[in-house]
Amino acid sequence: MINELFPEDDGMFMGSPKSKFFDIVYNANRNLVEQEIEDIIERMCLLEMIAEEHEEELEQKLAEVKFSKSQELEDRKFDAFINSTGNILSQNE
Repeated sequence: MINELFPEDDGMFMGSPKSKFFDIVYNANRNLVEQEIEDIIERMCLLEMIAEEHEEELEQKLAEVKFSKSQELEDRKFDAFINSTGNILSQNE
């Protein structure tokens, strides 16, 4: 869907959101990048804490969703890279 609009080799800035994210991470202000990564890790840890309460059923559900909604997962990853890149760039000026 979104990836069809912006394939890996094309796009507004040449390259995928993932490759642009890493370009920005390697070149932006280190403190801003560290804060963005810390925010991502904190959110992931909070979600893991919630998930641990339902670990067994969650593992099964993750496998189901990963298979049944693989395109939506790829779209969300695409969006996450764009959002994180935007967060870093907007504070790097």
